[in-house]
Amino acid sequence: MSGLEQRLKAELARLRAADLYRTRRVVEGRHGVELDVDGRRCVSFCSNDYLGLAADPRIAEAAARGLRECGTGSGAAALISGYNREHRALEEELAAFTRRPRALLFGSGWAANLGVLRAVLDKSGALVADELNHASLIDGGRLSGARYERVAHRDLAGFERALGRVRGGPVVLATDSVFSMDGDLAPLRELAALCRREDAALMVDDAHGFGVLGEGGRGALFEGAPLRGDDVPVYMATLGKALGVAGAFVAGSEALVEYLVQRARSWVFSTAPPPALAAAAREALRLVQAEPERRRDLFDRVARLRAGAAQLGIALGSSTTPIQPLVLGDERRVLAVSAALLQRGFWVAAIRPPTVPRGTARLRITLSAAHAPAQVDALLDALAGALRETASLETAAA
Repeated sequence: MSGLEQRLKAELARLRAADLYRTRRVVEGRHGVELDVDGRRCVSFCSNDYLGLAADPRIAEAAARGLRECGTGSGAAALISGYNREHRALEEELAAFTRRPRALLFGSGWAANLGVLRAVLDKSGALVADELNHASLIDGGRLSGARYERVAHRDLAGFERALGRVRGGPVVLATDSVFSMDGDLAPLRELAALCRREDAALMVDDAHGFGVLGEGGRGALFEGAPLRGDDVPVYMATLGKALGVAGAFVAGSEALVEYLVQRARSWVFSTAPPPALAAAAREALRLVQAEPERRRDLFDRVARLRAGAAQLGIALGSSTTPIQPLVLGDERRVLAVSAALLQRGFWVAAIRPPTVPRGTARLRITLSAAHAPAQVDALLDALAGALRETASLETAAA
């Protein structure tokens, strides 16, 4: 056995012993609210399909039309021969929807964040970033070579101090809009004001806000008084969550998008996404605008879950978004509660370090417009039972 093989096996054994080992479950058929998972029928409360569009037949038909007309793949990077009319149409529609001059389609949110930060920053600059940002923002900042200033979560005074330390070169302040494991919101207006004062560029990752928050589902920048393009020069959002498809985009000025076309390595050197996915995303974007009742239903389910949890004495976090964490702390117990819920027919993911800080292992309950009120009520009953059933594990851990 090679040294590499020995080291990998030892690390896998350590992860198992620490209750940090992760496994995949196999879903059969469409990824909707009701799923067949490893042969078991269950109701999913762990998807980011916030508007219930991932299994919508109209979007599937749009993808099918795209497959018939454009084939299965784009064949090359966009700068060679992979840029299809469906890609161009989607970019134009995303730019109009977000009220930005331009948008650029990426294969994933990861590729978008890495591509932007490596393109606009170098060793002469700095990235100021919330400590709970998406991993892609963290890795993009590190790979850029820029100075990295990590700021405590949502700490405005900390952001102000960090900006004061990095004057003199190009500076980007990057933040999620909705934090993926806590569901809380970044103080975007206050951060925009700080950036204006300190001549920094604000970059917002709106993966969990786009399609859900703001006027018409336009995202977190449209919650309350809209933030202008000058306030947030770099805007990124994904298409695989509320829109139920796949991919991501960056929206901004003509200069920003043209610069990314020239210098964003994760875009320049990647095969363009299949045109059929762009066709599907166009239909999803149309549905977001045509069916505002989806967002109303979604936030009705959020309110129902929170009210029911309060009645049962279940201490959810303070989130008002579809991401509703229940922090249990101990890895063993969170796995046990998740398993007990699955036995009762509910799939809720157990989230453990390093995805979240040590000591904050949690159930990450996510809601969809496709959840029926009765399903939310049934989850609450099952959750109360699972917590009672596993209470002894909490006592043992203490």
